[in-house]
Amino acid sequence: MIRYILRRLLLVIPVVVGVTFLAYSMVLLTGDPTSALAGEHATPALRAQIREQLGLDDPLLVQYARYVGRLLQGDFGTSIMTRTPVGSELRQFFPATMELAFSAMLIAILIGVPLGVIAGYKHNTFVDLANTVAALIGVSMPIFWLALIMLWVFGLKLGWFPTTGRLDTAVELTKITNLYVVDSLLTSNPAALWNALHHLALPAMALATIPTAFIARITRSAMLDVLGEDYIRTARAKGAVERVVVFRHALKNAMLPVLTVIGLQVGLLMSGAILTETIFAWPGMGRWVVNAIIARNIPVIQTAVLVFALIFVFVNLLVDLLYAWVDPRIHYG
Repeated sequence: MIRYILRRLLLVIPVVVGVTFLAYSMVLLTGDPTSALAGEHATPALRAQIREQLGLDDPLLVQYARYVGRLLQGDFGTSIMTRTPVGSELRQFFPATMELAFSAMLIAILIGVPLGVIAGYKHNTFVDLANTVAALIGVSMPIFWLALIMLWVFGLKLGWFPTTGRLDTAVELTKITNLYVVDSLLTSNPAALWNALHHLALPAMALATIPTAFIARITRSAMLDVLGEDYIRTARAKGAVERVVVFRHALKNAMLPVLTVIGLQVGLLMSGAILTETIFAWPGMGRWVVNAIIARNIPVIQTAVLVFALIFVFVNLLVDLLYAWVDPRIHYG
């Protein structure tokens, strides 16, 4: 198992190098970045001067090496629009997106796994049929449409949830990590905790819909495969309590495909959060990236692509490591 973990860790290194190279190469794919700095009607002399200042006339590998060197120092460049370090903006917006995505994934796991277990155990019953229909509807429903419906019904019509922001302006909170729920717990501020959860609930539920449906379907399929195995019949023949058979024997052995889909959904949640954040005016990376794309703010776009890609890489690495923990028989091959 230790060899498996070490090899998986070593394989991450070339993947990260490739991700950083692709993130930097976006400069070449999106056109001349001097247009955003000097304007479309800038003279060739001014553009040449800006290219020289930015080092864009150097060979690509030299530019990439300089980019990696800055990354290793924690320097993500300077935003073209605000003229502030991209790293400081990232520290401001990234925690909001992480809080939203983590909350949505937590909701998806807490609802999707039990629904899948019940549907698999109650195979070919009304419960199974209802769960399948609900999962298909959840998978087929676009996030932006569902978010608009939830915003209109629960936010505007019923008034149960706030429709914008992360915290009411009247609520005071000492920011430590910029994760408002965590900061509320760290500072023992129950009023801020409740207010942050109240603002978080509606966008998190909207974002969790598709992952919940995927997790429920995969869990159901995995449970159906496992419940027909010989060791399940053996456990029942030995008089094991049905609850123990389902959760200790069946669910544990059905977790590998469930872990896979959870890992994939974590990365997709980060990208899906862009639409959700835009609809709910959530001050996270979504709106930040959308504004950067419109303004062709290359350093911000590069940083966002790099962050999203690295999240995919390390979540997949974590899933691989969890494989070895859930099933010790797994080895690297």
